[in-house]
Amino acid sequence: MGNLLKVLTREIENYPHFFLDFENAQPTEGEREVWNQVNSVLQDSESILTGLQAYKGAGQEIRDAIQNPNDFMLQERAWNSVCPLVIKLKKFYSFSLRLEEALQCLLECLTCPPLTPTQHLEREQALAKQFAEILHFTLRFDELKMRIPAVQNDFSYYRRTISRNRINNMNLDIENEVNNEMANRMSLFYAEATPMLKTLSNATTNFVTENKTLPLENTTDCLSTMASVCKVMLETPEYSSRFSSDDTLLFCMRVMVGVIILYDHVHPNGAFNKSSKIDMKGCIKVLKDQPADNVEGLLNALKFTTKHLNDESTPKNIRTMLQ
Repeated sequence: MGNLLKVLTREIENYPHFFLDFENAQPTEGEREVWNQVNSVLQDSESILTGLQAYKGAGQEIRDAIQNPNDFMLQERAWNSVCPLVIKLKKFYSFSLRLEEALQCLLECLTCPPLTPTQHLEREQALAKQFAEILHFTLRFDELKMRIPAVQNDFSYYRRTISRNRINNMNLDIENEVNNEMANRMSLFYAEATPMLKTLSNATTNFVTENKTLPLENTTDCLSTMASVCKVMLETPEYSSRFSSDDTLLFCMRVMVGVIILYDHVHPNGAFNKSSKIDMKGCIKVLKDQPADNVEGLLNALKFTTKHLNDESTPKNIRTMLQ
């Protein structure tokens, strides 16, 4: 607890504020079991991102095959190029399911009574850090996926071709790896502009729906508290100067945006409403004060992946800030 300093109160006294040690938080005995469980998922996240980053796609092979429908060799070459890529895409999709479970596991810990969400986040910093790492990974994955149209093109070609080949009774060994049901689920996943974020939004909404005895506020307060804490750490030199790396500032920004989006999907009135517990004006200002290259993707995420931005109840000045 010694590493938690209260921020100078100033105008932020209405919002939760404490230092969340994203760089050094270590699990206590009480956190250890859940931390180990979530860590077994998170330790694979970098290899997933590296795999997506290195994704080249089979664009040329597919184009050749489509332009020469009677050339069996070109058809075969395209098919043999696409199949290993589909196995890769299945791996990314399977990871999203593991991430969903990990997120729900953390939500259970960080929202359960009798502690308030603020007390949970303050006392269980290692779990709060893992929650943040899931959001950080999610936004990075989706930013990358948006830049790789080959992901969807390859998978669409695979679906079309496998249907045709099935009609021709061709030997389809890949169906042992990716059966029809799996292909349908993957298709829905990759059709989303931000598939990982959609997975987390659904996971959070399902968590709220399934835990009927837990007040909705426990979950939304956990998200709004995390957003407030990130905003305060970013705008307060006493805090931001304690980070040893500039990467932690970007991490903090991504996490702030991630929890805002989740809050907007889970709370009936969303994040932009005047009654929202998130200081949206302050959060957007913090982002706009950063170098444009660092935040363009994050501002776009707020514009295009939130649910309530264009509601009539959203104040005009907030909408103007995001134009």
